Amino acid sequence: MQHIFGRFSQISIAAALLASSAGLHAQNFPITAGQKATASQVAQTGVPLSDLAPNAPDEYTVKRGDTLWAISGMFLKTPWRWPELWGMNLDDIRNPHRIYPGQQLYLDKSGGRATLRARRPGDGDGQPGTVRVSPRTRYESLADAAIPTLSPQAIEPFLSEALIVDEAVFLTAPRIVAAQEGRVLLSRGDRAYARGLYSSKDTGKPLSTAKGEPLDYRVFRNATPLKDPTTGEILGYEAQFLGKAELVRGESTASVKGKDGKFVNEVIPATIDILVAKEEMRVGDRLVPEPPRELLSYVPRAPQLPIEGQIVSIYGSAVRYASGNQVVVINRGIRDGLERGHVMAILRSGERITDRTDSARTVIKLPNERNGLLIVFRTFEKLSYALVLEVSEGVKVGDRFENPN
Repeated sequence: MQHIFGRFSQISIAAALLASSAGLHAQNFPITAGQKATASQVAQTGVPLSDLAPNAPDEYTVKRGDTLWAISGMFLKTPWRWPELWGMNLDDIRNPHRIYPGQQLYLDKSGGRATLRARRPGDGDGQPGTVRVSPRTRYESLADAAIPTLSPQAIEPFLSEALIVDEAVFLTAPRIVAAQEGRVLLSRGDRAYARGLYSSKDTGKPLSTAKGEPLDYRVFRNATPLKDPTTGEILGYEAQFLGKAELVRGESTASVKGKDGKFVNEVIPATIDILVAKEEMRVGDRLVPEPPRELLSYVPRAPQLPIEGQIVSIYGSAVRYASGNQVVVINRGIRDGLERGHVMAILRSGERITDRTDSARTVIKLPNERNGLLIVFRTFEKLSYALVLEVSEGVKVGDRFENPN
């Protein structure tokens, strides 16, 4: 059987993640004609045996709780080159986006090159086997059981909560203007009132329940500027997530008769109900429409073009140094060619020291050294969120990153 591999291709082999308030669920991505063509072109490639991890197993059975990244590190010295090892065997692997618990991975080292293939348990010829089950009331679909690329618990909050906006968007976002019974703080189950349009000079728009208008909103506070560590440019604003609200009634105006007998327009704010409260809310907090659910595919890979930059902040700002499985903001985004799944090498800046062996006491800078790896999982125009996958020493604001290979 022919093994088909895509060296430096972008063949999607990762289980996909669907961000939602209920969690992340694997999705069934189609195999495109371009992916098939690339796979066919490099059918005999594989990877050099020298690229395998020292203790790479000859076979491995995928377990529940595994992640694609962990399995990649088990087989390869450079886990982001997983597509090169896995590839896409059009006969053996019906859909390379799917890796399931119980699936067996077989490492083939023949011919001085390494290839990997998968077979379902209970079938010796590589074709998908038949799984026999007894009748039962509760069941799970295999479509929901494919392993994710990364640990869902590590990034789920940042898919459903974190928000980077530009200043203009945040300043014109609808605001909470009042609460029932003069309450100061709002929590789950409370009713409040909000406005999107303040005056003819504002560029905001009134909150409306008309068809096609958003009804679900996220509530934010304190848009913190994120600056480039080197240039000082404000690249965006990170808003503090407080919870979620539902629009019950849109804002409107009513014509009322004043004391002087003249009719004036009276502003009636929109009505919202607080559905989720991570923190208590108050008057002045902003509303941003709930974004549409996205089908997110994370394929660990190095960027095709050189990209380098710096870490802007550590999410939450509660610690000075980030360690493994912590989220950082980096100063590169969509405009720079950064994509979800791009793996970058974290660098530790070399110290500047005085060369005491030189009579002139010359100041020298030691080379930058690799300190770990991060993977980009959410991109904005000028900034991105990334998960620190592995690190030797703590990562701090200002540390640099570059292509891993």
